[in-house]
Amino acid sequence: MTEWITVPEAAELSGYHENHLRRLIRAGDIAAEKRGGHWWVDRKSVETYLAKAKQADDDRYGPKDRG
Repeated sequence: MTEWITVPEAAELSGYHENHLRRLIRAGDIAAEKRGGHWWVDRKSVETYLAKAKQADDDRYGPKDRG
């Protein structure tokens, strides 16, 4: 069963800015559905994307430190 979360929730989970998440959605890098004008993101898809980003050798990938 798919666990759907909002873009703001996905931003909190991932550390990515909401606009970046929307770009990832449009690019098909994370699974999402638009319902009533709002994007709902597949939580597992975000977690999978983050795991791949952490394995990348390039420091450009992965969420930025917000601290």
